[in-house]
Amino acid sequence: MSKLVSVIIPCFNAARWLAQAIDSCLQQTYPNIEIIVIDDGSTDNSLEILKSYGNKIIWKSCSHKGGNHARNLGFALSKGEYIQYLDADDYILPEKIERQVRFLEKTGADVVYGDWRYKRHLPDGTSYLDKIEIAGLQADILESLLLDWWTAVASLLYRRTAVEKSGGWDEELAVAQDRDFFLSVVINGAKVLYQPGCYSVYRRYGNVTVSSSSTSRWIQHHFMVLKKAENKLLKLNKLDNKYRCAMAQCYFNLARVAFKHNYYNLYFQLREEVLITYPDFKKKSRKAIYNFLQNICGFRHSERIMFYILLIRKFVSVTQLAQIKNRKEVSS
Repeated sequence: MSKLVSVIIPCFNAARWLAQAIDSCLQQTYPNIEIIVIDDGSTDNSLEILKSYGNKIIWKSCSHKGGNHARNLGFALSKGEYIQYLDADDYILPEKIERQVRFLEKTGADVVYGDWRYKRHLPDGTSYLDKIEIAGLQADILESLLLDWWTAVASLLYRRTAVEKSGGWDEELAVAQDRDFFLSVVINGAKVLYQPGCYSVYRRYGNVTVSSSSTSRWIQHHFMVLKKAENKLLKLNKLDNKYRCAMAQCYFNLARVAFKHNYYNLYFQLREEVLITYPDFKKKSRKAIYNFLQNICGFRHSERIMFYILLIRKFVSVTQLAQIKNRKEVSS
């Protein structure tokens, strides 16, 4: 008999998409699946939808404590040897689980990930499937995760033992929780392999996601995730220069995002964190002037100079836009 796969779906006010997520699991070609939906205190008609499936699914309702609590509760209720996490507004294609179970059985890996694509929903009510995002083979999955690599939650399939060793989903995180969980899985020794093929669909609404709705929170939570990973690697004596350099690059990327959105205190904090993490850090830039400054002055001083240059550019750009707006108002 084929091994049991547990699909764990956290749900909070996802009535619009919940049935499609559940149906995508019921339509899998793999024969032995249990579908566990944890309703996280929804106030829409999600519960009615869950009840309509009768004994086809397992569901439980709890007070609103966040998606990570729902995932951990779902895992506690699960019995499967393999674990599939699926957000209630995403869905998977029929062959997804069968392909990945076979792959894990053949290779002996603990985790497999594949390609995925966005389904974009526009303000006018229309939607379309975007190009396939190729997750690709990562030479060192830990280095990639510490840098800025990402794959959709639904694109992964885990052995139960890998989830158990990870310690579960951090219920204190509201952003970057999937990156944190995957990092925990990898740091705790899971063997992760890539299987080409797109069988997962991730919805996106305009340009706004939970992660992007508050940029400062997004930056701060990614900072927390990196710090957690650093502490774990230090305890295991695994924080070598390669991983320090990857983390420093990520701090630098976060610093530039902070600058772009005018969070200057965050920018300064992250800029210093770059050199604390990897004192010999150098930014590889396509701009010759930046590389020249860096070779002469070092990273810290060249970044200070670039900060003021970029700040002046911002001021000039805002001033020009204000002038154009004033001219239009005068002319009208």
